[in-house]
Amino acid sequence: MDLTALTPAELSDRLTALRDEHHRLAGRGLRLDLTRGKPAAEQLALAQPLLGLPGLGDHTAQDGTDCRNYGGLHGLPELRATFAGPLQVPAEQLVAFGNSSLELMYECMVDAVLFGVAGAAAPWPREGRTAMLCPVPGYDRHFALCEKLGIDMIPVPMTETGPDMDEVERLVADERVKGIWCVPKYSNPTAVTFSAETVRRLAAMETAAPDFRIFWDNAYAVHHVAGTDEPLADVLGLSAEHGHPDRVFVFGSTSKITTAGSGVAFFGSSRANVAWLLGHLAKRTIGPDKVNQLRHARFLPDTPAVHAHMARHAAVLQPKFELVDAVLEKRLGDTGVASWTRPRGGYFVSLDVLDGCAARVVELAGSAGIALTPAGATFPYGKDPRDRNIRLAPSYPGPDELRDAVEGLALCVELASVERLLAAVDQPA
Repeated sequence: MDLTALTPAELSDRLTALRDEHHRLAGRGLRLDLTRGKPAAEQLALAQPLLGLPGLGDHTAQDGTDCRNYGGLHGLPELRATFAGPLQVPAEQLVAFGNSSLELMYECMVDAVLFGVAGAAAPWPREGRTAMLCPVPGYDRHFALCEKLGIDMIPVPMTETGPDMDEVERLVADERVKGIWCVPKYSNPTAVTFSAETVRRLAAMETAAPDFRIFWDNAYAVHHVAGTDEPLADVLGLSAEHGHPDRVFVFGSTSKITTAGSGVAFFGSSRANVAWLLGHLAKRTIGPDKVNQLRHARFLPDTPAVHAHMARHAAVLQPKFELVDAVLEKRLGDTGVASWTRPRGGYFVSLDVLDGCAARVVELAGSAGIALTPAGATFPYGKDPRDRNIRLAPSYPGPDELRDAVEGLALCVELASVERLLAAVDQPA
């Protein structure tokens, strides 16, 4: 039923029924979690053979490097060659490093704040307040990083083709705006893939800050779940073509490809930016874990092997996304109080509820034993101005737990919405 079309009396009756249903749900003692996009154990098991590599005594890379020893800051060439295509970065301009791309993003931000980026006249803060553009809804860890370093965040609305480029182009005329966060493919949480025109405009736009950087977090470059891969334009090549060769920092990792806690992270950019990063890394490490890199290079010897492996991941994930959509459609499809994305890749579903209801939905779900990402997490400083967006992460639970969690979530959405609608009726004109 369309809840927005009900009379006050009908809303009141519906509220009583929903509260009874929520009371029964809370009495079940559930302990369900939709908070973070962790791979399920079934997905991690797909990489189990990795743990037996490299074989005993087999520790030499293709170029003769003894992976047990120091050095090799750039990373193993064969592994960089495997991921050069998926990340759209020439292998010689790709760095393979530790287990976390977030660590590399943090490194780049800290180095920019302390020392400035390659070719810059000064560190970012010496030129006044520094700001990053933040497409919203977006990735909470990007926002937490900026907040930690005292970098101002300016929200930019996400559209079906990526960030609102008219707004981006307007904002970069301010010289304090030093960069933009981008999850360009199957973005977190909306699963939008940037259009070719959006990528071109990002690459070509003029910015007041000559040291402007695009933080291109391509975390889901090979994570399609709907059978076909969505194409993404080559931002690094386009930026060079438009006279901005140093504009883009590309990040990626194997965290949701092999083993989430012990994968390999990548940084790609211009030769000047690669030299800049390696120069800073050299001051705090003599080299990455090359044994782990060799393990990955043996397990994923080329790009086709990566795509074949990701097809096995998709076989696990696709039914979960379909389940979420089916339950939400059955329970909320005709209520007029919710809309959600139907991802073709990535790890998240973005749910929008009535304005002013997201925090209440999260509260109701929590009291029933269903943990959700905090309302506002997909916005800078944890503040969603409309209090309506909730990020759902369906990857980790098993099918039965996932169904229970989404059924319970849908109940909470309906209950919070009816409360809100009744409150609006009760307000004096």
